[in-house]
Amino acid sequence: MATKVMMEALSPTMEEGRLVEWKKAEGDTVALGDVIAEIETDKAVMDLVARADGVLLKQLFPAGATVPVASVIGFIGEPGETVDAEAVATPKPTPAPGASPTAPAPADDALSGPSPAFPPASSGRVKASPVARRMARERGIDLTRITGSGPEGRIIKRDVERPVAMGAILTPGMASGPGTPGTAFEDVPLSQIRKTIASRLAKSIGPIPTFYLTTEVDMERAADARTALKTEFGDEGRVSFNDIILKAVATALIQHPACNGWWQDDHIRYWSDVHLGMAVAIPDGLITPVIRHANRKSLREISADARELAQRARDRRLTPEEYTGSTFSVSNLGMLDISEFTAIINPPEAGIIAVGRIAETPVAHEGQVAIRRRMRLTMSCDHRVIDGATGAEFLRTLKRMLENPLALVW
Repeated sequence: MATKVMMEALSPTMEEGRLVEWKKAEGDTVALGDVIAEIETDKAVMDLVARADGVLLKQLFPAGATVPVASVIGFIGEPGETVDAEAVATPKPTPAPGASPTAPAPADDALSGPSPAFPPASSGRVKASPVARRMARERGIDLTRITGSGPEGRIIKRDVERPVAMGAILTPGMASGPGTPGTAFEDVPLSQIRKTIASRLAKSIGPIPTFYLTTEVDMERAADARTALKTEFGDEGRVSFNDIILKAVATALIQHPACNGWWQDDHIRYWSDVHLGMAVAIPDGLITPVIRHANRKSLREISADARELAQRARDRRLTPEEYTGSTFSVSNLGMLDISEFTAIINPPEAGIIAVGRIAETPVAHEGQVAIRRRMRLTMSCDHRVIDGATGAEFLRTLKRMLENPLALVW
């Protein structure tokens, strides 16, 4: 009997997944544990593995489709075995952006030669290939104004390309492409990660009673320490200002455990170790990989972990264990020339530090006006867990560590 291939919950918060790519075609032999598809979860792109030996008998959905968790997306069985795909009670998936909702995987538009031109059908739905529909939707082209050159008047890729070059009439309200002058708007389907960001932030900024604390830090000694490490150890001693900040936050949290907690509705959970979330921007959103046991790690270890996790985040290759379970977070926009900002708390955490740019600023120093490298830190606090004085004391400790960083080095 054929084994169902399910859309598995590949992350703790995943409710649906997008089929990025089938790694096995129908008819291919698969073994238990083989990767048969890549799935975009709400956080990363992950492998879906076979749960049985046999042949991939059927793919129920094309690449690009978004399917709810626990839905059947295919079958594995014996060669030649038949399956009743119609009998599978699978929720209707969200089609791939630009794909026809009722069409299978996009067909190949390549033809051996030009076909006679036929006008589109005078009644009913316009006949067009999925590729042509996607192109028309993206470019705002009204398919009813195009004559198809495919079989039986079907509109294919080259038919859509031809009016684009000639300046086709756009569908009312549609854009002809991203950034095209004079267009009204562009609709971009939500990615899985963008859906999750929207959902989680709606649970944060509204229900959580948040207050903010800002302090300014003199970063001269931190800059000197960073230079000294590079001089002494070469590339092995290369650390960023963000690495130093992460190390200082982890160390300060151990001294102020009241800030290293989770709000749990009927209790507060205070963590013994610091699992530090590090906000990383990726093309379609934001993800926060976690440096585990950051309070136990040296500056060098934190630097190495931060680099590796950031790269894996950008490659969309983080595992659930690498982006869940943080107890406190840091978000740094200083490299983008932002002086200061307020970050949104990632529940159930109770706090997050927003890091601004390091700027040369004229300040009073030892009785004189001097140019010093200064940086602003803003802490967002969940008042259900962190009181004003508690947060202020934590920030004071953090500032002292950054201004006297010898205790943090190596």
